[in-house]
Amino acid sequence: MLERRYHQLGRRIHPDRFASSPDSVKEASLKATALLTQAYRVLRDPVSRGLYWLELHGEKLADNNKQVPAELAALVFEVQEQLAELREGRERPDSGALTERVRGWRDEVQAAMEEAREQLLANFASWDEGRAEAASLLADLKATLSKIAYLRTLLRDIDRELESPPLGG
Repeated sequence: MLERRYHQLGRRIHPDRFASSPDSVKEASLKATALLTQAYRVLRDPVSRGLYWLELHGEKLADNNKQVPAELAALVFEVQEQLAELREGRERPDSGALTERVRGWRDEVQAAMEEAREQLLANFASWDEGRAEAASLLADLKATLSKIAYLRTLLRDIDRELESPPLGG
């Protein structure tokens, strides 16, 4: 539905439709097209949409949000420990086993990311259906976005470490 509406509106305001119009109209069409495209990009990506929704409600993800979410703490610390072990043990005979363990952790983090994205979509559905009060939904939204931010960082760290060449190699 979003994509269909985006294309409908895009056709209505596209600069080609106003090629023979005064410069002010052409410029307005260009600006409107740019704004429409920006809005579409924000709304089609659940994380961007969530961050935008927080902003609309006067919130920022970083406000009062300086620690690892409790439900992720053990995972974050375990993965970071495994990554440190992998960094230190690249030349050890069992480095292949370490690498495989880290790949297993990557799969677990990716699964947690998918679960968080589903929570985000459920939060949006709750907003759309008016199933809960705004303050509660905002708190849940912020918590889910925080979780996603930590999981993204973990995935980035894991991927960097898995892509790193062995020492001396």
